[in-house]
Amino acid sequence: MKITPRIHQQLRVKNALITALLLCLLGSLAWLSNRYSVQTDLTNNAGNTLSQASQKLLTSLPDKITITAYIKKGQPIRTQIAQLVDRYSRTKADVVLNFIDPDFEPEKARDLNIGPEGIILVEYQGRTEKLTFLDESSLTNALLQLANANERWVSFLTGHGERSPDGIANFDLGEFGKELARRKINTQTLNLATLPAIPDNAALLVIAAPKVPLLASEMTIIQRYIQRGGNLLVLTDPDNKQLTALQKQLGIKQLNGVIVDSSSTLYGVNDPSFILTSDYTQHPITKGFKTLSLYPVVAALEIDGKTDFTTTPLLSSTEKSWTETGAIAGKIRFDANGQEKQGPLVFAYALTRTINQPIQQRIIVVGDGDFLANAYIGNVGNLDMGLRLVLWLIHEDHFIDIPAKTATDKTLQLTQTAVAVIGFGFLIILPLLLTGTGFIIWRKRKQR
Repeated sequence: MKITPRIHQQLRVKNALITALLLCLLGSLAWLSNRYSVQTDLTNNAGNTLSQASQKLLTSLPDKITITAYIKKGQPIRTQIAQLVDRYSRTKADVVLNFIDPDFEPEKARDLNIGPEGIILVEYQGRTEKLTFLDESSLTNALLQLANANERWVSFLTGHGERSPDGIANFDLGEFGKELARRKINTQTLNLATLPAIPDNAALLVIAAPKVPLLASEMTIIQRYIQRGGNLLVLTDPDNKQLTALQKQLGIKQLNGVIVDSSSTLYGVNDPSFILTSDYTQHPITKGFKTLSLYPVVAALEIDGKTDFTTTPLLSSTEKSWTETGAIAGKIRFDANGQEKQGPLVFAYALTRTINQPIQQRIIVVGDGDFLANAYIGNVGNLDMGLRLVLWLIHEDHFIDIPAKTATDKTLQLTQTAVAVIGFGFLIILPLLLTGTGFIIWRKRKQR
């Protein structure tokens, strides 16, 4: 086909229009990229994205967050801090970062006792936390502490062999007490044999499986505390009869025996008295909670007659469970003709009632005290469940669904065999392969 001047002119106009269209498209994309940002985290463990815990915490904080980093100019740590804070500002726009060189403000540096490594101040609602090292875990934990403006006191009954919130024995609750302290939830022990009443500043009373009976005067103090609307967490164990009277007052009855579950073997647990729970009832405590929790040696509970409380089953075993009243040894079976009861079995109840408007009284009874003990609190979701229970009981509902672990684990742990294989491969195998390959290439070139 012969290209006439007219056709040539039409092609030039067409090319000019296509070029103009492409330029407009590129210009629009450039303008949009300045106004809006789209980022994708391609790392295997989403290491460049805030965890769900941090995002939930940020959305629960209504006011401005100011982060001031006293770091000398030219330090690479400044870039790392800016990148980390940028992740927070994507979720919460009013997260402000300021850098100050302490050399230019020597008086401020002396007042804050700033060393060569510098410090980071995190401010929220007029309260400040000081950090010497900044990563997601430390920053989110600092914000969590700043969000808790008021001091909360959780009182643990003592004097009867109860589990201690600062004890280090396997059956104690020392690790759980430390986690509460990180959230500015203070713990204290109460010996009611020496006190006339439970202190008014106690947001929650915890009775953790006493081993000897309580005195009549102590029971009277606890009953008065309950009557006036005090919040209570009761942890009991199978065959523990020390809290029978208290449970009866609450309308709860503890069944004989230990819950055993034949389905525990599906999770690799060989002891049938270890109850694993993953299916939770609808309740503010368990909302959005999808993690397994482990309960060793559990007592079943049931509602006993009329009660002034609204009762909600909180934790229960599977249909393949029952209350074993005999010895848990060898091959055990459900005895339908005896006192044993077939599952599913409830082993935790949440009780509520309203005495003084608008404050709701909250009580939880759990048929196991081991799940929060030092020996078991690190298993799957036990720590998160314990924190959820306490936060609900002290009316901190908006923090319930913030997990205990606020950042993914970024440490790499290798066995001695793996270290030896990697070291042998990089130090010996790889150099030999490179040397051999180079020698073969050299021989072939020489033979040409």
